[in-house]
Amino acid sequence: MMVVGGLCAIIHGAASPLMLLVYSSMTNTFVSYEIEVQALKDENRTCNNNTIYWKNGSIYETAENSSVYCGVDIEAEMTMFAYYYVGIGLGVMFVSYFQIFFWMSAAARQIDKMRKAYFRKVMQMEIGWFDCNSVGELNTRMSDDINKVNNAIADQVSIFIERISTFVFGFMVGFIGGWKLTLVVISVSPLIGIAAALMAMAVARLTGRELTSYAKAGAVAEEVLSSIRTVAAFGGEEKETERYDRNLAEAQIWGVKKGTIVGVFQGYMWCIVLLCFALAFWYGSKLVIDTKELSPGALIQVFFGVLMAAINLGQASPCLETFVCGCAAAKNIFDTLDREPEIDCFSKEGHKLDKVKGDIEFHNVTFYYPSRPEVKILNDLSMQIKAGETTAFVGPSGSGKSTTIQLLQRFYDPKEGMVTLDGHDIRTLNIQWLRSLIGIVEQEPTLFATTIADNIQFGRPGVTMEDIIQATKEANAYDFIMDLPQTFHTLVGEGGGQLSGGQKQRIAIARALIRNPRILLLDMATSALDNESEAVVQKALDKVCMGRTTISIAHRLSTIRNADVIIGFDHGRAVERGTQSELIERQGVFFTLVTLQNQGTSNTAKDENRDALEEDFDLKVRSRTSSKRGSCRLRSQSKLSNGTLSGSLTILSDNHFTTENTCEDDADEHVEPAPVQRILKYNQPEWPYMLLGSVGAAFNGSVNPIYAILFSQILGTFAISDLNEQTKQINDMCILFCIVAVISFFSHFLQGYAFAKSGELLTRRLRKLGFQAMLRQEIGWFDDPQNSPGALTTRLATDASMVKGATGSQIGMIVSSLTSIGASFIIAIYFSWKLTLVILCFLPLIGLCGVFQAKMLTGFANEDNKAMEAAGQVSSEALANIRTIAGLAKESSFVESYEQKLVLPFQFERKRANIYGLCFGFSQCVIFMAYAASFRYGGHLVMSEGLHYMIVFRVITAVVTSGTALGKASSFTPDYAKAKIAAARLFKLLDRVPKINISHADGEKWDDFRGKIEFLNCNFTYPTRPDVQVLNGLVVSVKPGQTLAFVGNSGCGKSTSVQLLERFYDPDEGRVLIDGRPSHTVNVPFLRSQIGIVSQEPVLFGCSIAENIQYGDNTCSVSMEAIVEAAKKAYLHDFVMTLPDKYETQVGAQGSQLSRGQKQRIAIARAIVRNPKVLLLDEATSALDTESEQIVQSALDEARKGRTCITIAHRLSTIQNADIIAVMSTGVVIEQDTHDNLMAKRGAYYKLVTTGAPTS
Repeated sequence: MMVVGGLCAIIHGAASPLMLLVYSSMTNTFVSYEIEVQALKDENRTCNNNTIYWKNGSIYETAENSSVYCGVDIEAEMTMFAYYYVGIGLGVMFVSYFQIFFWMSAAARQIDKMRKAYFRKVMQMEIGWFDCNSVGELNTRMSDDINKVNNAIADQVSIFIERISTFVFGFMVGFIGGWKLTLVVISVSPLIGIAAALMAMAVARLTGRELTSYAKAGAVAEEVLSSIRTVAAFGGEEKETERYDRNLAEAQIWGVKKGTIVGVFQGYMWCIVLLCFALAFWYGSKLVIDTKELSPGALIQVFFGVLMAAINLGQASPCLETFVCGCAAAKNIFDTLDREPEIDCFSKEGHKLDKVKGDIEFHNVTFYYPSRPEVKILNDLSMQIKAGETTAFVGPSGSGKSTTIQLLQRFYDPKEGMVTLDGHDIRTLNIQWLRSLIGIVEQEPTLFATTIADNIQFGRPGVTMEDIIQATKEANAYDFIMDLPQTFHTLVGEGGGQLSGGQKQRIAIARALIRNPRILLLDMATSALDNESEAVVQKALDKVCMGRTTISIAHRLSTIRNADVIIGFDHGRAVERGTQSELIERQGVFFTLVTLQNQGTSNTAKDENRDALEEDFDLKVRSRTSSKRGSCRLRSQSKLSNGTLSGSLTILSDNHFTTENTCEDDADEHVEPAPVQRILKYNQPEWPYMLLGSVGAAFNGSVNPIYAILFSQILGTFAISDLNEQTKQINDMCILFCIVAVISFFSHFLQGYAFAKSGELLTRRLRKLGFQAMLRQEIGWFDDPQNSPGALTTRLATDASMVKGATGSQIGMIVSSLTSIGASFIIAIYFSWKLTLVILCFLPLIGLCGVFQAKMLTGFANEDNKAMEAAGQVSSEALANIRTIAGLAKESSFVESYEQKLVLPFQFERKRANIYGLCFGFSQCVIFMAYAASFRYGGHLVMSEGLHYMIVFRVITAVVTSGTALGKASSFTPDYAKAKIAAARLFKLLDRVPKINISHADGEKWDDFRGKIEFLNCNFTYPTRPDVQVLNGLVVSVKPGQTLAFVGNSGCGKSTSVQLLERFYDPDEGRVLIDGRPSHTVNVPFLRSQIGIVSQEPVLFGCSIAENIQYGDNTCSVSMEAIVEAAKKAYLHDFVMTLPDKYETQVGAQGSQLSRGQKQRIAIARAIVRNPKVLLLDEATSALDTESEQIVQSALDEARKGRTCITIAHRLSTIQNADIIAVMSTGVVIEQDTHDNLMAKRGAYYKLVTTGAPTS
């Protein structure tokens, strides 16, 4: 395809030089006709036998003693030329269609392949590579960089070939016409060539730098949008906008430099070209007049041949710019494609053992993370894990327990030593097979944004629904899933955000169980669960561990009571090994943990006879809540339709849940393009720049009409009989050309610089505003899958830079095109209105082509973006959860899903190639037709009305150049239309009024904030799941300085109530009162500034430890003393001092370089720095081992003093000294009092403490 397309382009390129041959003989015809007319003005001469005679019969001779030819039949000649033109025109139309169609189709295929290969390669990389490359940057690579490559290899190549071919043929025509003049003109060309090369180099370097800055900004945006709750809770919106803006500022500087350089070079090129005109006309006229080597037509032929060649070479240079941009972008992509992953998960190599016993051994393993080579995590670790036994790892946070699991999954390879399975080094085993033997349940499980059933199926492809139900029953998840309106078809949201921690955990366990693994890795699998679920899940896990090799990492000793072997870790070594009783005797690591934990357990009556009680209570509560659940479910269904009651799994409620989204969706599909006035309004501060730029542009536009006048004037001189007059006129013209050349240089520079500056400032402003607007939205907005972090970052990146298409350099183009058109028309109509009207008939056609082309392209732009966004979501989710995917060995299914999402964009591209080709072909041939008609009619006017041929040339040149200017203006219409749509999308975001206003001005503030909090009859459902009632008339209050603890099974609405207090959401009914004032009347930033939060899975940002702690107070800059003070209170200081960079240590993306306990303590320090009046602890210690937990717990007790505190806990030992304990079930409080009173009541709480029995 590319070869045929290339051939067509070459033929198309040859058409214009061919036309010159016609043009030159036509010029000669005109000149000889004019000379004849001049000669016959004298009454005494007549025309006879094609020669002019005096009346007396002697031959009339000119001053140079030559006879004069006569009898030119101008009309017949012109008709002949018109046919030539039409023929060439039709050929061009045919060829140029194929040239575009073939190249664009080929490019679409290649880009499709490249996208697939790149994503596949990234999914193939080992985990260590992801530690060193941020997900945001990879996403930017996949969207922006590949688009740049696409621009470089699609229609641009064919246009490039066409221009080069015109260049070659132009020179050939020149040499045929007259070699001397050709050589003179060529001597100037190197100046242009060198400039073009320099420009391309400079632009490529600057583009590279600009891209890097934008990728950084993209990474910031991705990070912030993924952790939007943390940003909102700590009021970091402004700080994040600043951080984003800093990266944009850097990109802006490079962008302005790029624009200026382009301006300077363009000015230089025009200057040279115009000077070259002067030289050529001056020398050419010498050849025509003095030595008679050339006819006037040959002068035109040579001059235009070389000029056309030079101009096309010049026009080929923007193509080079696109190529260079494309190459720079492709380099990043090919670097990744060429990199061999150290651990290739798609590799077919390696053994698969016939029988796996499951003996695992670590031999002197030393390891550090590739992104932090200076910190040794494992230090000469040796241990063995016997097949079929349950081995527990215990030890303080950061001692290397989780790392061993990652080595066993082959996420990393050890730096020294080896890990063996049944005596085989795992590096020699097939990696997919090895991972298929392993089931893993992590502490912070990652779910994918699809249904519950699909999430479980990720464990093992092709399982039946029975298997899934069986696995969920084993993982104690079946009951809660069946309580959801859509049971297994419930969507879990981005990262599983629609489910509670315990629910996510149980689905993750079901996912591990369905694999039927030989080796089960439990990385604190039950830490996120409440007592009740933990007891049941623990039972499930114990059942599952039978006959499997199991490694369990635990901080709660209750979870490892029945482990066969316990291995104690300290500083990356296995320091002890044995059964529980042996290790207690040794008094080592394990012993300290046990003693620490036992101090925490209160001396509650544990061994009362409780069976009868348990069952009795269980039944009562169960029946009560299930009837309540049932009525709630019935209510939500009757709202929908009776269809759901048939009991079949209709997805009605699913439609119900997406109705509001689909309305929004449609709104998004057909965005009304934004009015230009509004886009320009954002560019207001730059009006001086735009004014200057427009002045430059206006002059640049008038160069063409000025040229038309000068050029036709020179042609006209050839018919003057007086030689001296001739020479004088020509010299004058040449001087004028020189003057225009110099001014042109400065005006181009002005236009380039001024518009680059205003355009870049606008892009930066819009990106910043867009980002600010996103951070302004309420949290519920981010729950909508359309606004996933991946989709939002893509939108930020593409929309803002597209808006440049309506301002900036585009305005320059439009201004210069308009001046050009205006001036040309005035000239044309002034000299000959009849001829102008004839040519005008063709202009609408040229214009229409441009408009039509624009319409088609924008039509596609919309669909294209939509389709690519879907693929972007897949890639974004895959890269964000790469560890989970690798653990499940599911890379290939994500690659498949991504490839499926690419089918649509690919089809669009093919369709687009067709239509673009047709328009292009048509618009290319119109110009030839216009020439045919106008010269034919011009001949008629010269003949019948005695119009001077000079004027025919002047009018035609003027109108045609203005036509090309019109064409140029219309070729920007695609950009322009894209810009309007992108702007509309952006404005839609800017205009959206968030349901919860976070401005500093709205709402009330007061000085003596005390921290009294009351929930009155709160009902609440999440906006994306309106049919699941989460809070059901919640009533609870806490006085200033008291501690309120929520307990209850997971999913009963504990964390939701905290989110209402933070005003991430507002209750559907009922009120939250703060110091007696309804929460929705309180100023949001003020309210949040009084609240410190420590959540179960703390979100850290990819910066230093100190900066993460400073994040606690974004109103002022936090001093180092305050940071250290807070770190000491959070028991973090000593650990930080052991790191090489102390507080400047980078924590990695989302804190991935730290252990969970370390992240948790940073989060606590961050909350303490705030010095809040209200402290929210959402399972703040569940992720810690016993030793850290003790210390963090005392740090929290310290932090609670004098503050209102709301804690959510599953481990009841942590809340025994709370002032009020509220037991929740299905969104209501079923009992509340102090610990002792509740124990005395022997109600739901008593059951929880003594047995971990259900509260539902």
